Formats: sequence, C-alpha cells, structure tokens
Amino acid sequence: MSGSWFAYSASAVSGPRQADRATADAFAHIADEVLSQRTQALVDGQAVRHGSGRANAKTRMSAQLKKDQETAIQSLRSRKTLLAELGEAYTGADTRVAVDRAVVAGGKATVEVTEHTTLTYKKVRGDEPDTTDFRTRYELTLTSKKGGGWELTSLKSRDAGPVAVNEPVSAKANVITDDGNQYPDGTPASTKYPATAKPKVKTGGAYDYTAMAQYAEKYWRNYNPSYRKFNGAGGDCTNFISQALKAGGWKPVPGTATDYRNWWYDSSKGQSTSWVGANEWAWFTLSNQRAANLENVYQMDVGDVLQADFNKDGSKDHTMMVTYRSRAGMPYLTYHSTNTYRKSLASIIASYPDARYFAYRT
Repeated sequence: MSGSWFAYSASAVSGPRQADRATADAFAHIADEVLSQRTQALVDGQAVRHGSGRANAKTRMSAQLKKDQETAIQSLRSRKTLLAELGEAYTGADTRVAVDRAVVAGGKATVEVTEHTTLTYKKVRGDEPDTTDFRTRYELTLTSKKGGGWELTSLKSRDAGPVAVNEPVSAKANVITDDGNQYPDGTPASTKYPATAKPKVKTGGAYDYTAMAQYAEKYWRNYNPSYRKFNGAGGDCTNFISQALKAGGWKPVPGTATDYRNWWYDSSKGQSTSWVGANEWAWFTLSNQRAANLENVYQMDVGDVLQADFNKDGSKDHTMMVTYRSRAGMPYLTYHSTNTYRKSLASIIASYPDARYFAYRT
C-alpha cells in the first residue's frame, strides 16, 4: 500500500497539522478497506487484491457509514447483475489507495486520497480488452475517539465526472442557466444494443483516428504538461478530448474565445470556451460540421466522441472518446474526470441508465 510521507510538527499541536506517517497510513488503510469492499462486489469469484498496509484496530467506520457501505454494496451487486445482462463481467481486480494530504485539527481529520483500481475483463465474447483502469479522488472525514482511535464518518468523491464503476452514488451534474437562445444541441442517440455497425477508416483520411486514441490512452492518467488542467474548474474532460482531436488532425478555428463557432488553444493566451466546455464543444462541432450525430451510441468507433446529460436538464455534463471497439460492437471509452481507461459503454449506461447520450462521428 502507498502511504504518506507527511512529517509531524510538534510546534503545530494547537492548530491544524499534517498527520504523522503512522496516522496517515491508518487513514489510507481504512479508505482502502472501504473501496476494496466496493470493488469486490463487482468481481466474480477471485478476491480483490488491495493495499497491504497493516490494519489499525483503532481506526474504523462509524455506525452510519457501515450502513451506507452495506447500501452501496447492494447497489453495486445490482450493477454487476445489469452488467452481466449486457455481457460484461470481471474476473479480478486490484484496488490501491494513496494519501495525498492529511490534516488534523481539533479532534477532526480531513484526508484526501487517490484510488487506483484495475479491473480484469472476463472474456465473455473473447475480444474484450484485458483491463479497465481508473483513478478517482476522495475526501475522508474522521473523528478522534477516546484511547487514540479514529472513526471514519464520510467518504466523498472529489471528481466531477461519471462515477467510477465501483462507486454507487451518482456524480453531481453540471447545471447551466438557460439564456433563452437557441444552440445546435444535436440529436440524442438510442442506447439499444446491438446496433448496425458503422465502421470507418482509422488512418489515411482527413483525420487520424488511431492517433486520437493513442493520445488519449497515453495521457489518461499522466496529464500532458503542455496543456493546462481544469479539474478544479468544472472538470478536465472536454479539454482532454480537444487535445486528442487536435492530435488526430483537427485544425483550430481562431477568433473570439467566447464565440462557440471558434475552437483553439494557446499556451499563453488561453483557449476558446468550446475547447473546454462540453456544451460549447458540441455547438462548435455541429455548427462547423466537424462531426455529425449518430443514431445509436453503439455505432461509435475509434476516435468518436460520446457526451452525456446525466440529469436530462439540457446541459451536457461530460465528454469521452472511444479508444477501442470490440468485434462484437462494444465501444470502450477513455476520459478525464474521473480519469478512466477503456471503460465499456455498457458500464457507463449501467451506471446512468436514464441519462441522455449524444454520439458524434468525428
């Protein structure tokens, strides 16, 4: 298990202080235990491998969190059943948790951790990718107890994108105020499986779709330092997909940054709103005929883009790219916020069956 390298400062006892190594390790272990249990609810047979840190009997879940955990595991088992109906299962998994920051003050601890989970796909159809990976960030709240122990009272995701496959609670959707204007919002796609395939040539045309996918799979976890990050400003998903599209041949359209008909990025001057905003990207893409909507999400191929309106409020909340498609017609998507590698479309729909989806043939 990855722990923390925080040092205890004796002079800061009266105020907020960074947790010492042993305390940070105890926090990491309890988070690892909770998240590994959730992962286990999705896996067939084999026990989930997880961090090997030593358990601390004095660090435990609160009574309410135990109830919440039981509810979460039941929800995830239901998701596992739904995934099986869609032809997906996992034969193994590895969940690891690392502490990024741990601050103790007044008998309370606020801890930021990052979970990295790898799930191994069961070869149901035979052409699934080997694994899907994701990294998601959580904030933990703990309360000190008599005798020097700690009680975990809450564990909340800090990412704005779709929930991780082992996360039961829906992510918060971005909501925009309707300004009364009309925009090229596009046509929602059917989620019925299977769909008539619409393959495309991956290389040699106007765009290099293989290069788009390769870019996304290179930088899904380790961000490209040549670009700014927007994780704390509404999410990095559309910024990341714009980078991948540029890598595959999309050309910039210069002009006013706030005009959605323009699309560009400048390392010193900023970027257009269409580069980073999910709605603005869709308006740019459709108005400039860079891509057209597909009738069914399962028609997507490598380099195509999927957007989701999780709560059907008319505002698109998330942008993803297909980086692999199985022969059986299952697209697998890679994206930022939550940072995710080759997550099946079936898994996304199993988490958000009532969302509105928009599929783009780039």
